[in-house]
Amino acid sequence: MAQQYGRQQKIADQMQRELAALIQMELRDPRLGMVTISGVRVSSDLSHADVYVTVLGDNADEEIKQTLDILKRASGFLKKSLGKNMNLRQIPQLRFHYDSSARNGERMSQLIDHALEEDKKFSSKDESS
Repeated sequence: MAQQYGRQQKIADQMQRELAALIQMELRDPRLGMVTISGVRVSSDLSHADVYVTVLGDNADEEIKQTLDILKRASGFLKKSLGKNMNLRQIPQLRFHYDSSARNGERMSQLIDHALEEDKKFSSKDESS
């Protein structure tokens, strides 16, 4: 079973590299901003691939939704292009998802910075008393 997982991971890694290049070089939609592929998970039967993307910029919900819609509409083209570049009998169906980990990490960092500032304020009040 470990060999199957290894193959899945190799396919996912290659798909991530290929999709990143295809989206950057081949998709010509002007509404599509800076998109990075943060990860790909391939199902055990290789029928589906969940592609996780991050959108650089404002990350407004409308912008994210628009980007996912563009990628979903281009999934046929991307799948066909993957078929040309990858040596697989069957290319998995692509499903795009927004990866919010970067947004959540930035929010956590801001909360930590705010907590540190508040801590400094309280500690400076205690020292002056």
